[in-house]
Amino acid sequence: MEFLEYEWLDNTLRSYLAVAGVIIFIILLKKFVSRPFALLLFHIVRKWWKSIDKTSFLELVVKPIGIFISIVAAISAISYLRYPKMLQFDVYGTDFKLIIERVFLCTIILSLIWLIGKIIDFTSLTLETKARLTEDKSDDQLIVFTRNLLKILLGILGILLVIRIGLNRNISSLLTGLSIVGAALALAAKETIENLIASFIIFFDKPFTAGDIVKVNNINGTIEYIGLRSTRIRTNDKTLVTVPNKQMVDTIVDNWSARTERRGEIKMELHANTGVSKLQQFAETLKTWISRQPELKSTSIYFSELNKQAKVLTLEYFTDQCDSDEFNLIKQKINFGVAALLEENKMEMAAGNNISIITDGAATDSKSRDII
Repeated sequence: MEFLEYEWLDNTLRSYLAVAGVIIFIILLKKFVSRPFALLLFHIVRKWWKSIDKTSFLELVVKPIGIFISIVAAISAISYLRYPKMLQFDVYGTDFKLIIERVFLCTIILSLIWLIGKIIDFTSLTLETKARLTEDKSDDQLIVFTRNLLKILLGILGILLVIRIGLNRNISSLLTGLSIVGAALALAAKETIENLIASFIIFFDKPFTAGDIVKVNNINGTIEYIGLRSTRIRTNDKTLVTVPNKQMVDTIVDNWSARTERRGEIKMELHANTGVSKLQQFAETLKTWISRQPELKSTSIYFSELNKQAKVLTLEYFTDQCDSDEFNLIKQKINFGVAALLEENKMEMAAGNNISIITDGAATDSKSRDII
């Protein structure tokens, strides 16, 4: 076994094999080693959080813990080797041995930051699952917002730890220098900072939440995500529109989900020669028919306009709050019903005009559309 005493780079082959064996052993058994550590961490967390799910926690953190343990074990094993004399040289005035040590230390710090980030993800995922069970959607977006903010702060902390511990640099002097640079960057990134401040206003003022149907800047759609910089809206055309949070705060936002009812309107432009008695009779017929529609909460029929071209009879109705697809079906049913009554009663329409106007009370486009 004399060959095991052969030296290369100031270390025996036996030393290299021992270190390699330890590293391979840890890599092969990291799953079994990391699970007890994960269980220990689980019991510590459970002291403050009684309802934590054990299975989900272990599935999320076992792998990061395994990688963290493997890195620490590998670096610890390598540290038992003697540093070779031939590698004792400087790189730009810095000892190469010190550079290697700093790289190892930075690797440990980054792996620890990654592990903490996974714990934040698990906590956020668990809270999101519970938040979906409640009717209030504001807690859903608050969890996502808090998760993103914590991960940004964790990333900043990781960078500061790498600079202070890994690179052994004075953070205070660095922060002093960065404050001047930060002021210049703040001016350059004025809009980004405004969007960040606007995101806090949205989360605390809560003019809308994820899942609400809104109209902003002629964009109609459903709020899918509220981030630190922008809000994403899924339009009725199924496209995804990204709106800066500053615009969501500064402009008028019509939150359709906050309304208690939905409004529909039909304007029938009847011929100017239509007799008043015939018009009254048709209005009563229409009133009787519309009162039998169970989907409608309240209705109103009135003679709204008189001019030399037409007599305008208006039907206004309200339904319970519902999504667009359901409201369109109700609107279609009323549409067909009114068209059939117009045909049955032989109501003559004004020449050169469309038969009726049917609009959603939340819409701004009041252009008329033919229905028969």
